[in-house]
Amino acid sequence: MDAFAIAQLVLRIILAFVFVGMGAAHFVPRVRRTMAAMIPASLAGPERRWAPTLVVVSGIAEILGGIGLLAPWWGVRFAAALALIALLIAVFPANAQAAREPERFGAAAVPLVPRAIGQAVLGLLLLVSVI
Repeated sequence: MDAFAIAQLVLRIILAFVFVGMGAAHFVPRVRRTMAAMIPASLAGPERRWAPTLVVVSGIAEILGGIGLLAPWWGVRFAAALALIALLIAVFPANAQAAREPERFGAAAVPLVPRAIGQAVLGLLLLVSVI
C-alpha cells in the first residue's frame, strides 16, 4: 500500500466517523427538532408535516453513507461518496434557512459563504478519499 492509499484510507475512516456521528445526531430529540425547524417551508410541506421525516431520512442516509465509505469494495465506496455529496447538496437549503435566522438557530446558523465553502471542501475530500 503506497502513501496515497494510506492517506485515502485514513481520510475515509475520519469521514466515516464524521458522517455516522452527524447522522446519529439526527436522532437526538433536541437536535432533531432544531433540524426540522431549519427545513424551508417549501420543502417541509403543509403544516411542516414532512420536516421530521426528512430529518430522519437524511440521518439514515448519512449513517449508511459513512458506513459505505468503509466497504471493502471500491464501487460501494465510490457510490457512498457520491451519495453523500448529493446529500450535502440536498441539505444545503436547510443550512441556508438557518443562516438567515442566526438569532433562532444559534451555533447551527453558520453564515452562508463559510457553510458553502465547508460543504464544498467536504465534498472534495469525499472524492479524494475514493478516487
